[in-house]
Amino acid sequence: MVALLWPQRGRLDTLVSTDILGTLMISKALALQMLGAVVAILAFVAAADYLFQYRQWYERQKMSVRELKEEYKQSEGDPMIKGKIRQIRMARMRRRMMAQVPKASVVIMNPTHFAVALQYERGMNAPICLAKGVDATALKIREVAQANDVPVVENPPLARALYAVVEVDEEIPAEHYKAVAEVIGYIMKLKRAVTRN
Repeated sequence: MVALLWPQRGRLDTLVSTDILGTLMISKALALQMLGAVVAILAFVAAADYLFQYRQWYERQKMSVRELKEEYKQSEGDPMIKGKIRQIRMARMRRRMMAQVPKASVVIMNPTHFAVALQYERGMNAPICLAKGVDATALKIREVAQANDVPVVENPPLARALYAVVEVDEEIPAEHYKAVAEVIGYIMKLKRAVTRN
């Protein structure tokens, strides 16, 4: 206010000697100037306060790394628990597959890496995959098959192809009918030859 009134000090001195109308006019002009200055100062303070408050609010909205991890766990589930559940599911699926292997008509293998156990009976549309696996699971399928007198045929290209395209409990795709039919036909011939002797 001092900065505003100081240049007007000469006019303020004349207020004593002027008439009422002149005094009112000078007072009105000074009051409007002071009001304008006060409004400008308040607008500046309000804008600065708004920016300060917004920045504080924005900083509070940022989450720490720990808070982000907690939120992810709550929305997606704890990765360790999900991994454990996945492990349990895989173990159950392996046990179920191994229980199916004795029902297989044939196990087609790559000597150590892939194994696919197929079941075929007359009247079926196509052979069904009962179990499949790689590496340790493949060796376990072979072991269970041999323990239950299920024929094991080594045919690496067919074993790899079937492993890649067929899922457990599904029929084999039509493009593999011929190759699988040859293997199953060979097994049936062997069984007939054994029963004759």
